[in-house]
Amino acid sequence: MSISLQGRSVLTLDEFTSEEIGFLLHLAAELKVAKRDGKEVRRLSGKNIALVSDEDSRNAFFGSEVAAYDQGAHPVSMLLPAGNTGQHGSIKDTARVLGRIYDAIEYCGRSQSAVEELAACAHVPVYNGFTDEFQPIQALADFLTVQEFAGKTLPEVAVAFLGDGRSSIARSLAIGAAKLGMDFRIVSPRIFWPAPTFVEHVTSEARKNGGKFAVLEHVGAGVLGADFIYTASWLGEQETGWSERIRLLAPFGVRANVMEATDNPHSKFMHCLPAFHDRSTRAGGRIAKQFGLDCMEVSDAIFESKASVVFDQAENRMHAIKAIFVATIGDQETNAPN
Repeated sequence: MSISLQGRSVLTLDEFTSEEIGFLLHLAAELKVAKRDGKEVRRLSGKNIALVSDEDSRNAFFGSEVAAYDQGAHPVSMLLPAGNTGQHGSIKDTARVLGRIYDAIEYCGRSQSAVEELAACAHVPVYNGFTDEFQPIQALADFLTVQEFAGKTLPEVAVAFLGDGRSSIARSLAIGAAKLGMDFRIVSPRIFWPAPTFVEHVTSEARKNGGKFAVLEHVGAGVLGADFIYTASWLGEQETGWSERIRLLAPFGVRANVMEATDNPHSKFMHCLPAFHDRSTRAGGRIAKQFGLDCMEVSDAIFESKASVVFDQAENRMHAIKAIFVATIGDQETNAPN
């Protein structure tokens, strides 16, 4: 079956069918093998890609830059502060300028409305690297990682996300898992559950595709039988109310007892990074001093264990964005898996 994503933006996975998501995963896997074997074919020669971020997000483009270079494109990083107005020009005007110069734009920042406005006005593909609401590229990288380590098809896989169920990565994984027919659980304090309308939407998508979706408060029930335990940082750079968040989320930290509660000796641990698993970071040191905690969302023992696939996820982000680049602005057509 032939699938074309030429000219498409990637703002959320909700805009894509299960077949289209499967196509991107297949392409990412092919590109990963080609790079490993030294047989990569450049499909983006002569293309220019703008990598637009707010002040805090430049490290998000490490994989994007390499992906572009591997495929013969020229990436250019630039700052566009969230809510950019006034002397720097509006997002609408900036989008129209970038669209005249670049073949595609990737945005990483806090504002979902900013990436949507870029997509509406630039008239070239726009990719959501991450915002406060969605992380579609990270989710694709995560599904590629699951595909590699599960030892079975995605519809046979169960993933439990522990932590803030309203987070951009939890929401993106939930949508993608529902599209792919997976068993996905959000295990979170009730105060951090996603909105009822979101839960209803994802539940409907999961049923339509033969999957399962649940939002749970009890860790033991939430992780039982899970093939993958996923968590994310509890605190962002702009986070407020640290004490209360830590108090509420502490019972949902991934420790040895959580992995054991899966009753699955092959269960893997996932994290989208950065992770506060010890005192070595500035935030980790602050938390250790203020709250007497050596770690937050995951213990160092689990983070560094053989069950951890976090750095495979980090690498796969590069292969995922490369697949998106190739599929949307590449010069050669690719076919979906049979």
